[in-house]
Amino acid sequence: MTKLRVAHGMKDRELPNQYDCSKRIKTRTLRVSALSLATAVSALGLSQVACAELTWGEGESYQQEGSYSQNNGSQADSGASSFTAAAIAAERGDVSALYNYEQAMSGGLFAMYPTYWRMNLNLNSQSPAAISQFVRQYPDTVMAEKLVADFAETKAGSNDYASVRQVANLITNADASERCAVALGFNNGGDTMRAMAAKSDVWLTTLKQPALCEQLALEMNNNPLINDQDRASRLKRMLRKGKTGDIMALSSRLGTPIAYSALSEIQLNPSSFFSRFGREPASKTNQHLYLYAMGRVAEKSYREAALQLDFDIKQDNQRSVKLLNDETRRYAYRILGVQRMNHNTDDGFNAEAVDWFRNSLDEDFNFEEAEDYAMAAIRFSRWDDVVEAIAKMDVETQKGSQWQYWLARAYEQSSDANKRNTAKKMYQNLAKSNDYYGLMAKDKIGQRFDASRLGGNNLPNVSTADRARVMQDANFARAFALYNANVSRAYANREWNWAVKQARDNRDDNLIIAAARQAYEMGWLDRAIYAVDNTDRVDSLALSHPMPHQDAVVRYSQSAGIDPAWAYGIMRQESRFVSSARSNVGASGLMQVMPDTAKYIARNLGETYSASRANSGDTNIRYGTWYMGDIFGKLNSQPVLATAGYNAGPNNAKRWQPTYGSLAADQYVESIAFPETRNYVKHVMENATIYSSLLGRSQPISQRMGTVPAGF
Repeated sequence: MTKLRVAHGMKDRELPNQYDCSKRIKTRTLRVSALSLATAVSALGLSQVACAELTWGEGESYQQEGSYSQNNGSQADSGASSFTAAAIAAERGDVSALYNYEQAMSGGLFAMYPTYWRMNLNLNSQSPAAISQFVRQYPDTVMAEKLVADFAETKAGSNDYASVRQVANLITNADASERCAVALGFNNGGDTMRAMAAKSDVWLTTLKQPALCEQLALEMNNNPLINDQDRASRLKRMLRKGKTGDIMALSSRLGTPIAYSALSEIQLNPSSFFSRFGREPASKTNQHLYLYAMGRVAEKSYREAALQLDFDIKQDNQRSVKLLNDETRRYAYRILGVQRMNHNTDDGFNAEAVDWFRNSLDEDFNFEEAEDYAMAAIRFSRWDDVVEAIAKMDVETQKGSQWQYWLARAYEQSSDANKRNTAKKMYQNLAKSNDYYGLMAKDKIGQRFDASRLGGNNLPNVSTADRARVMQDANFARAFALYNANVSRAYANREWNWAVKQARDNRDDNLIIAAARQAYEMGWLDRAIYAVDNTDRVDSLALSHPMPHQDAVVRYSQSAGIDPAWAYGIMRQESRFVSSARSNVGASGLMQVMPDTAKYIARNLGETYSASRANSGDTNIRYGTWYMGDIFGKLNSQPVLATAGYNAGPNNAKRWQPTYGSLAADQYVESIAFPETRNYVKHVMENATIYSSLLGRSQPISQRMGTVPAGF
């Protein structure tokens, strides 16, 4: 049985202090208090620390391997006090004090922190040699990874590419911006082949990217491994987006330079350009300007742009010499298709988007365009177009579970028996997994999800030796100590995530299980979930899908007339069971209830609103489940609609309903216009299906999701 793979939703990324805190969280998020880390360690308990207790502080030796024994309380407390004091010094930018703390904390478990804080205060002034020395001194630590990656970004941002190249090989876990920083270093240092490794990420994308990725895409125009076909493909996207600098640079390299004045004139008055276009010569430059003008009108009104294109094509077809070549016509339709998909929430869905994409088929697609085409085709059951759209994606993307599922769905509708047989085989392969698409595939072939095969509610057994190894591992030891200290959760989460990565890279599943169980026993549920979700071979539903506050969840769910499994599905996605969770938009508590929503709930329950009470565990569960029941009733008692409404608001969920007739729930979900909500609904439905089995009320995901009725 392939393990559960439950991806984190967008709200997880909006709450870095509670969830997936990457190495990029900056120093100034740290909170400090009088609670020492020594006290934090004692809170772990002897049964958890076992024979490998933590050590840090003056005169103690730091080891990446081996045990961490606490020699005496006062010595350890001195080290912990130094940690919090060093954090305060970093906060006020006191370099002299940080130098002193480096000496005092030398050899301790947290020895790297004052050095990191000092160097990070003025990262641009650091030398590659100093950064490399830090990495050698603290190998395989998350702070070494963070320092070198931030250094590369900083130096790339100041065009010091030689420094970037000197540290590039020390970066092992780069995010998008850091990958672009490294690629910029190589692109400007003659190593054009290594720079090209980032091409697929940046070259054709039209989505918002980190600044360094935008810069890389612009600079790659001069990479000798970029050919004119590459440039022409990117130029079309930049004409659609209206990115003047890229348009001018690309067109110049292609030998058809476009002047800024020409672009500026069209930007100010695209209608004037269309009026005179028929009198202009049939030049390559004018083909480009036509697409640029079409993009500007489509940004304002895709309907107006569609009328303009239809008019121009009819006029052009009457000419003996065509002014619009086939390529320009096709990509003009592509512009219409993309813009139409951007307005589904406001204007409703329409099959014209599918037609416009189909009219552009002979032009290459980037991923966003292919995804838009596929989503439009899925929405309107245009199965041949679904196949076409998926074929336009790169091979690795096509192999993913999402597009394998939809390719199987398309083949399933075919009159060709061979394709239907292929669909069945694809479902069988997908059903080996227990993610959203795997659960959907199970239903297609008559399999049932069985929680007992993944341990059910039973916690995994952990040996005494493995339990001890957790605290012998420096990364996990730091994570647990920081969790128990009253400092920003960002530091503990970052250390934990790194520890999981290191154990995963070492294929040490037993260490991950032992650490996750220890986190679970301490109530650190979000990191236990993270550990299991981010491994390939560890299966434990008790750890990945815990059920805290079960009495309250079941009681309040029943009172609200909703399924407790659905309530748990929402809660797991919203907060990962962190009761103190706060989003950047103000949602709070286990159910992430917005303040205005909490006031609405309190009013309807005849209660006086209190922010502190609304955020507390029991009240937050009661409010959240009541609100789930409220929107469930208002949205046709349809759980998929209600889930979308919980995330994006009931009005948006209604707007995405079909205008006429019903729609299979999986088609509704896949065509949700907001990517965050689309992924959120998938994860909640997946969670709820799993929780229903754990609660002894198993319900297949397809039955749970049902059919989405017309909105009118």
